Amino acid sequence: MMSAEGADGLRVTFWGVRGSIPTAGAEFARYGGNTACVEVRLGDRLFVIDAGSGIARLGKALLDDGTPHVDLLLSHLHLDHVVGLPFFKPALTPGRSVTIHCGNREGETAEAGLARLFSPPIFPVTLDQLPADVRHVGFRAGETLSFADGTRVDTHPLNHPQGATGYRFSHAGRTLCYLSDLEHDPAGPDPALVAFVRGADAVIYDAMFSEAEYCRCVGWGHSTWEAGTALADAAGIGQLILFHHDPRHDDAAMDAFAEAAVAARPGTVAAREGQTLVYPPA
Repeated sequence: MMSAEGADGLRVTFWGVRGSIPTAGAEFARYGGNTACVEVRLGDRLFVIDAGSGIARLGKALLDDGTPHVDLLLSHLHLDHVVGLPFFKPALTPGRSVTIHCGNREGETAEAGLARLFSPPIFPVTLDQLPADVRHVGFRAGETLSFADGTRVDTHPLNHPQGATGYRFSHAGRTLCYLSDLEHDPAGPDPALVAFVRGADAVIYDAMFSEAEYCRCVGWGHSTWEAGTALADAAGIGQLILFHHDPRHDDAAMDAFAEAAVAARPGTVAAREGQTLVYPPA
């Protein structure tokens, strides 16, 4: 399933894998401490999902390789998913362009919400002062996004306070889904969500808690690795990728999560900052 080759296939690189707040320390070194940011490549076609603190390092890499345009897909506007936006190098560089897509605001763009956050006295610079060409696109979660080059990305609403958006990418016979910030139904996998991810080669899944922890966190809008495996089995997906790690879970705790999840569903991985997974053309 994974290969070091496959530049024409589907690739995903994790620049931030935490939820809620960045964390630091030697005990978090292997899995990383930055919040959500994921790079998806469909061949040479680039998408970036979420603008957590991890997007700062990604921005430097994109600036170094001369990428002229970035389509940034936001799952939602909670702080841990947008805090890195003003530090994203392509948005700070004249001649570059960034289009920000947001789907959990009933068709409204993210512009007004981001402007409230990134303005004095909370932040010294407003986003409209960024030197790049920054544009905003709003849509309703559940719609299919169509791009000028013919690329299409499917979306799905997720169960999260104020809503969130899941994404499904398809390329060269491979499919990747991104499901961060959702709360599962304790009765079992949601049939609509099962249909959305059915047959995917890989699903990035919000596995912030174990079932033992979840009982104290009902209503927070997050899920468990156990619910992730249940969804993966029901939808017949290839690989489950645990994501949005609790900032309290150090490397030892994450190792235990990963070991239990692999025992329940072989092939499961817990995402690590800096990790790249490659799915060659089918």
